Amino acid sequence: MKKTARYLAQKKAQGHRITMLTCYDYPTALWEEEAGVDVMLVGDSVGTNVLGYESVRQVTLQDIVHHVKATARGASSAYLLADLPYGTYENRGTALRHARTLLAAGADGVKLEGYRPEVISHLADHDVDVCAHLGLNPQLHEKHALQAKTAGAALQLVDESRALAEAGAFMIVYELIPEEVAREATKRLAIPTVGIGAGRYTDGQVLVVLDALGASALELRHSRKYEEFRSRGAEAMRAYVQDVQKGRFPEATNVRHLSEAEGEAFAKGLPGRVQEIPSGKNVASLC
Repeated sequence: MKKTARYLAQKKAQGHRITMLTCYDYPTALWEEEAGVDVMLVGDSVGTNVLGYESVRQVTLQDIVHHVKATARGASSAYLLADLPYGTYENRGTALRHARTLLAAGADGVKLEGYRPEVISHLADHDVDVCAHLGLNPQLHEKHALQAKTAGAALQLVDESRALAEAGAFMIVYELIPEEVAREATKRLAIPTVGIGAGRYTDGQVLVVLDALGASALELRHSRKYEEFRSRGAEAMRAYVQDVQKGRFPEATNVRHLSEAEGEAFAKGLPGRVQEIPSGKNVASLC
């Protein structure tokens, strides 16, 4: 069964937690499908986690499209949510055009950052599933720090959440806000909330998949490493290098042979053939 925005709303109504992980490629999508992840997020975090960019602001629409297409090939049942990159939703018209580009690439819905009720309303009016994102907005905030940490800012976030839900957002992501604020905002909304660094009382949780797998050296308070891919991966690669250098790979079980008849025919055809590899520019042409 393909998971939809309605399915996610029903999970909230039934008190069932929503699971979300970022996903940027086909093999990871297959893993997440097998694990039963509800929502795969092709986030702009692909820029700093996969593409080597210094900032998520460098991520382009074409980058997201590329990774949406790859993820969609493995996302058979999970809801596929895609980030609208920085600068692609400055007004209603550009937001709709770029959202449709992501939907055409395979996304089920899009996510945008900040308090943009007019854009969210326009997208919803044109049958685009749109997820809001409040609290820390990496595209908009220079410093990655706790948000909504004063009473005034916390009350503003609660009010903005309600306004974005009324504008047509089907879900809200809360990033790096106090647990109490996320809890109260979630209680007042009919739509689901998903938190990252927002405590225990949102309707679901999201993590960057590479953080969850321990593929980076970062130690993040809001995250949890469920594996140690970085150290285990490096260990596996060192073992491979050593096996090749010492002639332990490949071994007999890794190779294939000619059939007996073809082997005999091959041996008969060898006499008189060139014994040495050509040198000079002929070698260059073989490389």
